[in-house]
Amino acid sequence: MPAFQIAVIPVTIFRQNCSVIWETDTRAAAVFDPGGEPGRIMDLINRHGLTVEAILLTHGHLDHAGGAAALKGLIDAAQASPAPVLGPDQRDGFLLELIENGQKAYKMTGLRNVRPDRWLAEGDVVEVGKLRFDVLHCPGHTPGHIVFVERTQRIAFVGDTLFNGGIGRTDLGAGDHGALMASIKGKMLPLGDDISFICGHGPGSTFGAERESNPFLRDPAEAPSQ
Repeated sequence: MPAFQIAVIPVTIFRQNCSVIWETDTRAAAVFDPGGEPGRIMDLINRHGLTVEAILLTHGHLDHAGGAAALKGLIDAAQASPAPVLGPDQRDGFLLELIENGQKAYKMTGLRNVRPDRWLAEGDVVEVGKLRFDVLHCPGHTPGHIVFVERTQRIAFVGDTLFNGGIGRTDLGAGDHGALMASIKGKMLPLGDDISFICGHGPGSTFGAERESNPFLRDPAEAPSQ
């Protein structure tokens, strides 16, 4: 059972949760959703002496993927082995191509389009040291959104599907509320109430706590409007 640590770095004006997970013994690490500020992320990597084995993207929105290309460049220059960018599902490819233009609407600079070294799909497994992340295709927020689940350690990185007290937006273009609810209720919650999750923004929670208290997971007639 590998012991591990997690650091969450809220990045950019969106305060998006870039997460770094690593094994405490081997220092093998993965970075989830580097949405920007690659220098801050790299500082943490260097401070803890980590070897990044993968940069993992849950979906293609600029606040989650805009720093991936720059971070990969910094990591590849600093360590012996490159860190591939993995994910999301290929159906989010069009979003990854819109990052540089999209940042202009927020008066941001420095974010870059990115093409993954490998797309991920339902049923894939990503190994980082002894950690094994199962890939679930969970569309709704975006068509190619994926979720990473480490079943043994009972932790998930869910991007913008499920939040503490909320769910992902589906009004940003290419969203689908029905698909999002099917992803949450049909794929994520059945994994077990004890699964802890880190979401794209704000504090995390557990699937069990959200099943019990999240107003968006109640009967539709009882749920508040988005």
